[in-house]
Amino acid sequence: MRDLMAITARPEVISLAGGLPDTSTFPSDSFAAQMTRIAHESSAEALQYGPTEGFEETKACILEVMGAEGMAPDPDDLIVTTGGQQAIDLVTKTLVNPGDPVICEAPTYPGALPTFCSYEADVHQVSTDDEGMRIDELEELLEALATAGRRPKFIYSVPSFQNPAGVTLSAERRRRLVELAREREVLVVEDNPYGLLRYDGDPEPTLYSLDGPTSARSRRSSRPASASAGSSRRRPSSRRLAWASRPPTSAPRP
Repeated sequence: MRDLMAITARPEVISLAGGLPDTSTFPSDSFAAQMTRIAHESSAEALQYGPTEGFEETKACILEVMGAEGMAPDPDDLIVTTGGQQAIDLVTKTLVNPGDPVICEAPTYPGALPTFCSYEADVHQVSTDDEGMRIDELEELLEALATAGRRPKFIYSVPSFQNPAGVTLSAERRRRLVELAREREVLVVEDNPYGLLRYDGDPEPTLYSLDGPTSARSRRSSRPASASAGSSRRRPSSRRLAWASRPPTSAPRP
């Protein structure tokens, strides 16, 4: 990730790899006006320390975005992070001990693998095709791990417009993935920065929403539902991670 960002910082490079917006489209006049308004109206609040779990106003925007995708988590389950990288780090730090299996797609988000490896996870990757993660391969992998007496701490997936493959997990595979997670009692970490971005057709349901409101409510005190920022009035630029299945019965890392 460090090498990727170093390359994209070069002025002669137009990168299609990092999800970077075109800086010429940034509304500089609007940004300057908003900063001026904040400086005049609420500079004390803007420059002061805030709650570690995020401002309530930010959480309200997150709930609005998640509601547009059929999700309604408890506000107390929300944690606002400084980007998806911190969210992935917090999840891995909390759940993974050295040698614990973690499953992700192949290829996967380039910022995720170094994080998993930094906590010495045993990373297993499942190949993708035009319909996203190969769920048949995932089933075989889960069975092989179970036979060896091992259960992955979580399955990490970027189901919509996957970075870097660009594929979207089909509705049928999404449902089967959630079913498998329930059957195997494995967490699914859903990385969903692009769920509302599309030029035609209808968005696929999020994995979190497919897990069902009843089961989500029954578990909401034991896990965070999402971490993000943005508003449904525009495509959110930050990443939202949601737990889409029940937590493992083994104790998480302290």
